[in-house]
Amino acid sequence: MYYLGIDLGGTNIVAGVVDEDGNIIVKASCKTNIPRSQEEICDDMASVALKALESAGLTKNDVNYVGIGAPGAVNGATGVIEFTSNFGFHNWAIGDMMKERLGLDIYVENDANAAAYGEFCVGAAKDANDAIVITLGTGVGGGIIIDGQIYSGSNYAGAELGHMVIHHGGRQCPCGRKGCWEAYSSATGIINMTKEAMINPYNKDSILYKMIDGDVSKIDGKTAFDAMHAGCPVGKAIVDEYISYLGTGIVNIINIFQPEILCIGGGVSYQGAALIDPLRKIVEAERYTKHNDRQTELCLCQLGNDAGLIGAAYLGK
Repeated sequence: MYYLGIDLGGTNIVAGVVDEDGNIIVKASCKTNIPRSQEEICDDMASVALKALESAGLTKNDVNYVGIGAPGAVNGATGVIEFTSNFGFHNWAIGDMMKERLGLDIYVENDANAAAYGEFCVGAAKDANDAIVITLGTGVGGGIIIDGQIYSGSNYAGAELGHMVIHHGGRQCPCGRKGCWEAYSSATGIINMTKEAMINPYNKDSILYKMIDGDVSKIDGKTAFDAMHAGCPVGKAIVDEYISYLGTGIVNIINIFQPEILCIGGGVSYQGAALIDPLRKIVEAERYTKHNDRQTELCLCQLGNDAGLIGAAYLGK
């Protein structure tokens, strides 16, 4: 059996054919090219989906449905994206519009939820019943699985874990609040910390400063980690601060949900042991259930950037 998923992003539209084991047989993609109309975007999604099927030597008759992961508040029951800031649309009936174009049943879910579902189905959380997936990218994405089901909240905007405040009156977050976990624990968060450290004149003799040639525009989410690995005390101080904030949010989430497993993905997660090992120490020291025999397992995601596509493909499964 094969499944067809679409990952609708602000930059790219990606469709993929996925098999029973979670292997992506083939992908097809195009640029999203926003801003433009709902109809134009749906036309391209349908075109890319059909192209993926053709490349796999399949037709619409070989799949039972199409799953779509999309940003925003997604009503999975109606197939309507009630709001998406990336596209500027309200009440986008994407499910009906895609069914008209493809003649197949359509399942739609928030993209972060779809990524979590992918890890739950065939990735790091495969054997769990309750799982949470955190993605550390430009922002902090979250997906919650309870009793094998995606938790979306009463208004389909649940699992916005990045927008819990961990520092009252702290850093400005794009959501409008101050002190959100996302402002500290995203890739953007560590980039901002690194830039602030490099502006400090006391750090101009550091390895980190020399690595970027004094040009803060060269800083990305791994710059501080690279400096730390090169023996830079400034880089290590930045990483330690970043991980302390990240750990604070993770402990909060574990104390609230007590999932069997919490998986971390996104670009920052590629730091591997340098990230996960100190996080485990923080969780072990600060979790509420220190003396409970059953503890949340903390691990890295396995599916990388394909998690959302695979999760979308499995939505109707």
